[in-house]
Amino acid sequence: MPKLKTKRGIKKRFRITKSGKIHRARSGKSHLLTSKRKERKRRLRRAALVSKTQERMIKRMLPYG
Repeated sequence: MPKLKTKRGIKKRFRITKSGKIHRARSGKSHLLTSKRKERKRRLRRAALVSKTQERMIKRMLPYG
């Protein structure tokens, strides 16, 4: 049986912690930042956890992650 391929786009966008949870970047931090308050931009810097449903799909696309 051939090796399973990792989805490269998923690998670049998500990080798996040692405990198996998946972190993602928050949306809204790339442009149009002048109209957003600094508190909001600071909150957007922090990573968010992925929901259980999405976690299962992402882990399927990262066979060796």
